[in-house]
Amino acid sequence: MTADVAATAPRWFRAAIEQAPERLEVEVAGASIRLRCWGRENTPGVVLVHGGSAHSGWWDHIAPLLAASHRVVALDLSGHGDSDVRSRYPLGVWADEVVAAAEAGGISGKPYVVGHSMGGWVTAAVGALRATDAAGLVIIDSPLFDEPPEEVILRQLNRKSRAHPTRDEILSRFRTEPRQDTLLPYVARHVAEESVRQTEAGWIWKFDPDMFRKRHESGDRVQLRKLLPDVQVPAIYIRCELGMVSPEMSAEIAGLFGRPATVVELADAGHHPMMDQPLPLVATLRTVLAQWDSRT
Repeated sequence: MTADVAATAPRWFRAAIEQAPERLEVEVAGASIRLRCWGRENTPGVVLVHGGSAHSGWWDHIAPLLAASHRVVALDLSGHGDSDVRSRYPLGVWADEVVAAAEAGGISGKPYVVGHSMGGWVTAAVGALRATDAAGLVIIDSPLFDEPPEEVILRQLNRKSRAHPTRDEILSRFRTEPRQDTLLPYVARHVAEESVRQTEAGWIWKFDPDMFRKRHESGDRVQLRKLLPDVQVPAIYIRCELGMVSPEMSAEIAGLFGRPATVVELADAGHHPMMDQPLPLVATLRTVLAQWDSRT
């Protein structure tokens, strides 16, 4: 992080980033899945699932603020971050990776699973396909009706990935998807720095640029609305006020769960709340986890 950006970062953020995670890995269906872990091992915990083309580092400033009460594990889904790429990315395999990450990461008992955006699809799949392996689900601003429509997929397929000659150049091109104008600069810079790697060809982003093509061509896209009635574990749906999901859509989504989800609105937050409203997000997650813990 550059000196000028670091100087603007508040104390809580600097303290969180200084709590370096324990880095582990677990093999799932032939792929190495990388984990970041915080908090006391062999205690009840939570798994944090990033969105599409993101990685576990998106949670670096969130996870430490949850780790006082829980073991926190953030994984790089296959095709993302430092995990291996696959020839296919079925939603059920990603769900298996979440469950394996909870066990390998030192969570005792069934974990709570928190998923953002595309990670919300994965979280819903855990609840539907691995229901006996989750204690509760939190889904953040994820449009859970269906995967992106054909025109969105085709637009993503037409994007050309390329290497950049310098680290500074690629970092200057960091953008969220969808584009979000309000980003805390110290958060965005940290996430961007964790998003790149150097290769012989130059600097590249840490995700499989062919991921969407592989899911599209292999027929791995699913109708998420068909999965939600099978989710019987407690679920919270966090709608970001300035995000992708309208109040009407969030209410409809919540009603599709086998046990209707509770909708919580995060005020003045864009689709990526860890980027613009991290402390309200932390407060919401702490409240949900404390309430669920009190029932056990």
